[in-house]
Order: sequence, then C-alpha cells, then structure tokens
Amino acid sequence: MTPFFISRIVGLVVFSIVGIRVGNDLASFIQLGESESAFLFFWVGALFGLTATPWITVSPVQRMRRAINEMPVPKLMTSVIGGLIGLLLALMLAFPLSLLERPLGEVLPAIVSVVFGYLGMTIFSLRASEIIETVGERFGGRSRRITSATSRQLLLDTSVLIDGRIVEIAETGFIGGTLVIPRFVLSELHRVADSSDPLRRNRGRRGLAKLNELQRNNDLPIKIIEEDPIDFSEVDAKLVALAIQMNCSLITNDFNLNQVADAQGVDVLNINALANAVRSVYIPGETFAIRIIQEGRDPNQGIGYLDDGTMVVVESGQKYMDRNIEVEVTKLINRPTGRMIFAVPETEGMR
Repeated sequence: MTPFFISRIVGLVVFSIVGIRVGNDLASFIQLGESESAFLFFWVGALFGLTATPWITVSPVQRMRRAINEMPVPKLMTSVIGGLIGLLLALMLAFPLSLLERPLGEVLPAIVSVVFGYLGMTIFSLRASEIIETVGERFGGRSRRITSATSRQLLLDTSVLIDGRIVEIAETGFIGGTLVIPRFVLSELHRVADSSDPLRRNRGRRGLAKLNELQRNNDLPIKIIEEDPIDFSEVDAKLVALAIQMNCSLITNDFNLNQVADAQGVDVLNINALANAVRSVYIPGETFAIRIIQEGRDPNQGIGYLDDGTMVVVESGQKYMDRNIEVEVTKLINRPTGRMIFAVPETEGMR
C-alpha cells in the first residue's frame, strides 16, 4: 500500500470521528437533532479526510524529504546551525514574554520560537557559501577547498544531453561534483523527442538515452530538481537565472548561451572548449601520418581527419586520395568552433 492510500484511510477514520463529535456539539446551533447532526458531519469529515489528508500529511513530508536530499551537505549543516541559533535566541526571550498577561504570555513564546527558528534556518541557508568562507578564513582558510569538494554542482543544458559527449566525459572520472538537471530541461527534451520533425525527434530521443546512461553511472551523483524561475520563459534564461540562484557552474556547448552566462558572471564549462583543449597539438614543421578521404574546397586540396576529429587540409593532396601519407604542418588555426591544420605532403615540404 502506498503512503497516500494509508493516509486516506487514516484520515477517513480520524475525521469521521471528529465529524461526529463536532456534529453533536453543533446540533443545537444548526437546529438539528444530535443523531441527524452527527450523521451529517460524519460524512463531511469522512469526505474531507478521504480527499485532503494526503495533501496535509504525505505531500509536505515528501517535499521536505526531496528538499533535504537535493540540498548540499554544507548548506544543510548551516541551515541546522541557523535553526538552532534562532531557537536559542527565542529561548532567551521566552521567559520575559511569559510574564505578560494571558493570553499573550502563553502564546507569544511558542510563536517567537517558530518564527526565530524559521528565520535562522532561512538566513543561514541563503548565505551558506559566505558563512562557510568566513568561518574557513578564520580557521585556516580551507573553506574554498571544502566547498568545492563537497558541494560543487554542475547544471546541465539540454544541448549537452543531446550532444551526448557528457557520458564519456563522466565515465573518465574527470567530473567532480553533482550533475543537476532541472525539470524544465527534461520537459524541453521530451518536447524535442515528440517533435514531428524526424531529425529533431531523433536528437531528443538520443538525449533521453544519454540521460539514462548517466543515471546508470553509480560513481557520479545526479539529481533532478524542480526549481523553475517563473520570471523567465526561455529555457536559456531560466538556466542562467538558476545558475546564479544556486551559485553553481553551467555545462553547455551552446555558444550563445555561453556568452550570455559568462556576461552575467556564471561559471561556464563548455564541452566544445574542452574538446579543443585536448586535441592533438602540432606546430609548423612537425610531421605525422594522415589518410586523405575527400577533396578540399580549393583545387588539388585533400582533406583528412585526426583521431580526435581535427580537420587537416593538405595542399596538393588530392592526388593521394584514399591513401595514407606523411604530411608536414605549415599552419595551425584555432577557432571557437574547432581547430584546423594546414599541411603539405612531406615530399612537397622537403623541396
């Protein structure tokens, strides 16, 4: 039996009994007999308990549990400490408040305890990173290392899931932290997967498949969050706002989103930049073997590719089509979209 079903049954019984008691007490007020009034309020209580109990018992507990599971450990610890400090302040005020006349002396201490405890948790939670940094600077300056090691969160863009290279990067173990996927990103991915355009539909389905592969990686923590900045309608704007709100890094391979996020001070990890950084590096004069697989744009040019995908344009290489040859690097061009190498056949370069 599910928690919702159990809560409905318990609520049905409890509120039915409460309804009978209320019906007996209100019989004279509503000008009905005790039995008729008890019968009427019995059904009102039973209906209320059957429908409303899960939403006032199970749902709040599940939301609280989800929030605690998704909260980084340092933020959780600071929230608990803030709540304790708030309760301590409320305790100091409880005695003077209890000396007030009734009913204030009986009610105010409890209200102040709840309010101060909530304010302490909220304030310490919102300023968790600053508090940890301040405390760390006072006691050895290790806060930045502790924060980065335990609570680093990496927000994933839709394009990263569709691209799919994040799976291989995660399997290498170079990603340190928790991958965070907002629910609105999943919704956009589902919309792409349900598109009538075959190309978009295939891209969306590949993104969902890559997400499943990520979730099967037991060495990499992944969490799906419900936060959705309502002030923005575009997914890119929501991602930037959420990255600022959560103080986390954004992983993307969208050049425009990269520029917008970077302009707003968001730490961006671009997969295309990572791919360019790990490509093979050659300087003019070095030689290597390449297979010419297609004609170039200009006459007599041949095109080949290195194992990492780098394009090699070989002057006078068309005559070596479908052959492996040694080439000598003449020029190297780095662009935001990738790296390009210009070369000549080694025999041509030695002349």
